[in-house]
Amino acid sequence: MSTDIAKRAADNIRVLSAAMVEKAKSGHPGGAMGGADFIHILFSEYMEFDPTDRGWALRDRFFLDPGHMSPMLYSQLALTGAYTMEELANFRQWGSPTPGHPEVDFDRGVENTSGPLGQGHTMAVGAAITERFLAQKFGLWSAHNIYTFISDGGIQEEISQGAGRLAGYLGLGNLVMFYDSNDIQLSTETNAVTVEDTAKKYEAWGWVVKTIDGHDHAQIREALEESKNITDQPYLIIGKTVMGKGALTEEGESFERKVSTHGQPLGAAGASFRKTIENLGGDSDQPFAIFPDVAEYYKKCMEEKAVQANRKKAEQETWEKANPELAEQFHKFFSKDAPNVDYASIEQKADAASRGSSGTVLAHFADHVENMIVMSADLSNSDKTDGFLKKTQPMVKGDFSGQFVHTGVSELTMGALANGMALHGGVIPVCGTFFVFSDYMKPAVRLAALMQLPVKYVWTHDAFRVGEDGPTHQPVEQEAQIRLLEKLKNHHGKNSMLVMRPADANESTVAWQMAMENTDTPSALILSRQNIPNLPGSSYENALKAKKGAYIVEKDQGKLDLVMVGNGSEVSTMVEGAAMLRKEKGLKIQVVSAISEGLFRNQPAEYQEEVLPADVPRYGLTAGLPVTIEGLTGANGLANGLDHFGYSAPYKVLDEEFGFTGKAVYEAVCNFLKL
Repeated sequence: MSTDIAKRAADNIRVLSAAMVEKAKSGHPGGAMGGADFIHILFSEYMEFDPTDRGWALRDRFFLDPGHMSPMLYSQLALTGAYTMEELANFRQWGSPTPGHPEVDFDRGVENTSGPLGQGHTMAVGAAITERFLAQKFGLWSAHNIYTFISDGGIQEEISQGAGRLAGYLGLGNLVMFYDSNDIQLSTETNAVTVEDTAKKYEAWGWVVKTIDGHDHAQIREALEESKNITDQPYLIIGKTVMGKGALTEEGESFERKVSTHGQPLGAAGASFRKTIENLGGDSDQPFAIFPDVAEYYKKCMEEKAVQANRKKAEQETWEKANPELAEQFHKFFSKDAPNVDYASIEQKADAASRGSSGTVLAHFADHVENMIVMSADLSNSDKTDGFLKKTQPMVKGDFSGQFVHTGVSELTMGALANGMALHGGVIPVCGTFFVFSDYMKPAVRLAALMQLPVKYVWTHDAFRVGEDGPTHQPVEQEAQIRLLEKLKNHHGKNSMLVMRPADANESTVAWQMAMENTDTPSALILSRQNIPNLPGSSYENALKAKKGAYIVEKDQGKLDLVMVGNGSEVSTMVEGAAMLRKEKGLKIQVVSAISEGLFRNQPAEYQEEVLPADVPRYGLTAGLPVTIEGLTGANGLANGLDHFGYSAPYKVLDEEFGFTGKAVYEAVCNFLKL
């Protein structure tokens, strides 16, 4: 490739990026113009993908971290044929495939939704772990690379510490990260907030680091070539770049390195859009165009990539013929089909804590689900993900055959890793921690919901019954927060998340079954620390009714006086209270276990009326905020919960003090019904 065409292609990306933001009258042109050289060299010369089959499982992947640099990504992908000029011109407009921050779209080459800084490159680490796991299982013929692009903001976000530490510890030699170091961020230059030596930081974590001129194509190639030979360490390229590369004033003077070009159109920033486009070789009257020589060059590049991909696909075909059983497994891993698991055969201990019941299911998965990767934030022996760990082994540098990742105390990192694993495909990611620490994970959980990723969350220690650890560890508002995602619709009009709080051991088995069968959104299991009495008539078969989100646990004959509804350990408390109400007051009661209100509200109206008849008073009990259950008790019902933080004390004492006993339920209902 000649120097001239390489410069022309990079400048073409700059022209398109600047034009997109200028026409939209919003966006971030400066960074996109600065990063154009690296992304052009990467996509045209190094990345392996099939432009005719962009969802090809063994493609190299590119994860963008600074989503505000979407004009750069869209412009680059347009050169490969993934976007039209009209689509670029509709940047940030209603219904356009070029939203302000990229949203995952495999068919166009967008590997991840990005915007919240730091998460994009952490997803890349998750994808790199997945690639290593699969390559060890199926053979190095399936190996491919994970590339990611990060900015100054992403380096500063705290999540970068977890991502950098784990990638270095695991020796992810398939991961190459370009750090677009232009020393400018949205409101200041970076020297206003940091004096750290980024290179030394990553070297301390076990990365190979190379600092280059990010606009020198020869240096970019040299770094990418060197990265190919590093097989046991992640590779960081620190590219010193210029914000707003090529921007000019109306007088023809340089307008580069200006903070103002970071987050507003060139014209609004004080530069001349017309002069800049002309300086870069474009037509300011018709900037949405691929230069003819660049178009011809990329046409040849894409033809070569298709040939390259076909060679690898032929290699895979030969491997599949020689290894039919592994081949079947490979395709099963990458399908959306849930694994075939005999849930009825899982034997649960009666009256167990639901975290323990979950651990029993995970132990079964360890024997029967070969592509599950479980992670825990230094809590495996407490969140009971060690039920899985005891039957497999942790991943370590040089050996990725294990199916467990010790992420350390880094919940947000763990959540983003899981997203990257799900985006890569081929594995089922599970991550566990205490429910109160779901607060740390929320940004990654939100992106999982937005991207419709089938990540599984194991959140244990679900209520104030954590006990002596006190209010810092006792969830109160967390369930209400996470169930908002159950009510929030995704872009396909479906609930963006499945949230389940099982009421006993058998419901825990069914909750896991529901999570595994849900391949369209994230699933969360909210699990108890303390033992829970089994519900009346508890069995796996009976608990299957939970698949409708709510079901009748007990129902007295005749005209009902009261419906009791809740989830988790509160259901057995209501069963105890109901027995007292029948004996002392002669009430006819229906007790309902509602594992997922979101799922229940998707059932036919007739079923909803059967479970929660409209003309019968309702009483609800929740260990969280009353709003958690108010959607089920209705406007005229009584929702009992907590309106305060917890306290440090044994959980049975807290049950008494907070009114979570059968006797307290009895008294609350008597007051409610004025008995």
